[in-house]
Formats: sequence, structure tokens, C-alpha cells
Amino acid sequence: MFSLPTTATAPFCPAEVNGSVRIDASASFGQRLRRFAGPGLLVAVGYMDPGNWATDIEAGSRFGYQLLWVVMLSGIAAMMLQMLAARLGLVTGMDLAQASAARYGRFGRVCHWLSAEVSIIACDVAEVLGCALAFKLLFGVPLAWGVALTAFDTLIVLGLKGRGFRQLEAIVLGLIATIALCFLAQLALLDTHWPAVAAGLAPSLPAQGMDKAIVLALGIVGATIMPHNLYLHSSVVQTRRVEGGEGALRQTLLLCRIDTIGSLLLAMLVNGAILVLAGSAFHAAGHIAVADIADAHELIRPLAGSLAALLFGVALLAAGQSATLTGTVAGQVIMDGFLRIRIPCYQRRLITRALALLPAGAGIAWQGEQAVGPLLVWSQVALSLQLPLAMWPLLRMTGDRALMGADAAPRWAIASGWGLFWLILAANCALLLG
Repeated sequence: MFSLPTTATAPFCPAEVNGSVRIDASASFGQRLRRFAGPGLLVAVGYMDPGNWATDIEAGSRFGYQLLWVVMLSGIAAMMLQMLAARLGLVTGMDLAQASAARYGRFGRVCHWLSAEVSIIACDVAEVLGCALAFKLLFGVPLAWGVALTAFDTLIVLGLKGRGFRQLEAIVLGLIATIALCFLAQLALLDTHWPAVAAGLAPSLPAQGMDKAIVLALGIVGATIMPHNLYLHSSVVQTRRVEGGEGALRQTLLLCRIDTIGSLLLAMLVNGAILVLAGSAFHAAGHIAVADIADAHELIRPLAGSLAALLFGVALLAAGQSATLTGTVAGQVIMDGFLRIRIPCYQRRLITRALALLPAGAGIAWQGEQAVGPLLVWSQVALSLQLPLAMWPLLRMTGDRALMGADAAPRWAIASGWGLFWLILAANCALLLG
């Protein structure tokens, strides 16, 4: 057993982003909810990154709406795991990285840190490729130059220096709204068969192309339940606390559940919209091998018009930039929690982006622009492979009553989490052995 720290480490480069939100327990429920809302958005935006686009677009073009149920169940699983991560942070005052470092010793700490860093780099590869594609689609910038331009998103992080968490959350909310509105408008321009969409919510796998369906399903799972988001949520949620009166912690946990479910429900709907868009625009028209976001953009123009193509590019750029912000936060949380190393955010951003530029640039140099689609899908599969290593300590600790006391997670939640853990592990093993 390990002892709790006397104070929680403030998330996201404490010297550069200021402020926590304290909530008066005597305020009305609506006022408390408005004050609390925000941490879920920082997590949800990672569920809409370009990696999600790649897996959802290819799944929709190849199999129509048949894998829509994977998006739905992955979203529900993500809600459950993110609520467990937030519970750990609120009850113990430690984020998942800090708690894992204290529980598993030096060797375990290094293993978990390396795994978490791999997941962040894999995610950042998707942001690099997504933003580069957006630059190409919107401004005609060659893809190789677009990859190079993504290095300058460090300026965005520098622009946040000295800002409060509320400002960061407002920026992310604006980017999420941009993505959601763009997809709503694109769906409105298409002729979608909604009864077929509803049928896609029933679990089933295609009779043909089973191997490819499993790869894409794992990619959807990895893109939806990102390992580093568990570390992120357990930290940023500590910027919220209900104070005063009895049951303040229980009130905080309730508000957290609402914030998490509402935010991730929005992310799930956006991911579902991407798959439905691909099914309506491509699969229904006979384009069953659209595995590249650029191809999707070019094909959607004659099918839904120039406006839809423009909205597609704008949403892609917003998705890449928003995920960049939260990836920086997560990287700082993980480095600080596991290694007790705290560096300025722009330095953290430079390190992560430099490591992501290597595989992205090498893939494009080796195979050209056709490498983008496979790189995006396999970056999300890599996230799925890393996920069990983040889930293991989370499930062990949130179900530990010696650590969590009366606020340990319900047994049904832990049992469901372990079922999901073994399911993902088995699917990963099948993929590796197959």
C-alpha cells in the first residue's frame, strides 16, 4: 500500500495555466453544473481526432453501417472508463500516472510510462497527418510541406501561456462545435437511409472481409478509448471541487458523471456521423475501398457538392488542432506523474511532435501520399494495443476499497471493466497472431 500525497499536482503546466474552479455546494444544481462543466470536453475532443476519421471513413465505405455498433459500444465503454479515471483523481487526489508510479515501483513505473508515451506519439502521428491533409485540401499545400507546417502548432501552445483552464476549455468547445456543425451540415446534404443506419446498431460482423472488419473494429476501439485520455481525465478533473456542506465529494462525483457522459455522448455522435457519412456517400455509391481521407474529400465533392467538401476540410483542421491541445496536456501529466519531470508546455509539445514527425514523414517519403490512410488506421490500432496497460492499474485501484474507501467504484462497473479488458486483450492477441 502507498500513502496519498498531501497535495495533488496541478495539471497542464502549472506555471503556465492558472486556476481551479471551486463550486459552492449551496448554489443551485444548474449553477453547480455550469461551473463544473469543462473537463469532459478536454477528454472528448481526443475522440474526434483524424485517427477516428480514418477508421470510421474506411469502415463506412467498406461495410456501410454494419460497424456502427462498434462506434456505439466503444463510446459507452469510454464513458465508463473515463468516469473511473475521474473518480480515482477526485477521491485520492492523485492522477492515474501518480497512483501507478506509487503502486508499481520503478520497473512498473518505467513500463507504464513508455506505454503511455507510445500512445501519445501514435495519436500525434494522426494529428500530424490530419492537419497536413487539411492544409492540402483547404489551401493546396503539398502533403510533405503540410507535415512540416504541423511543427509550428507549438505556437498555439505558447499562445496559451498564462491562460486559465476556462479559456482552454472555451477554445476546445469552439473547436468541437465547429466539427459537429460541419458534419451535421454534410449529412443534411446527403440522402441517408436512416432505417439502415438504425440496423447498423445491432452487433454483427460482415460475412465477407472478416479480417479487415476486425482490424477496423480494433482501430475504432483504439481511436475511441485512448489510453492517454485516462491519465488526462484523472488529472484535469481535479480542477473542479464542490466545497461546503456534507456530501461535497458525492456532489462532485455526480457532476463529473454528467459532464463526462454529456461530453462523450457528443463525441460518440460525431464519430457515428463520420461513419454514416462514409456509408451514405461512398458505400451506397459503390465506392467500397475509400481508405484515405484525401480520397474521401475528393469523392464527396461530386456526391454532395463543394460546400460539403469545404466543411469536410474545415472540420478536419479543427479536429487536428483540438487534439493537439489535449495531447500536450496529457503528455505533461504523464511525464510529471511517472518521472517527476516538469518542463514548459512548448518543450513538451516540441518533443512529442518531433517524435511523431519521424514515422509520418518517413511513411510519406517511402510510399507517397497513399501511405496516409494505412498510417492513420494503424496508429489507432497501436492505441488499442496499449490500452490494456492503462486499464489494468485503473481497474485495480478504483476497485480497491483500502485505497478508495466508501467511494470505491461499484462492483458492476469494475466487473464490466474487466470484461472489456479481456475482450480487448483477446482481440489484440488475435490480431497479432493472425
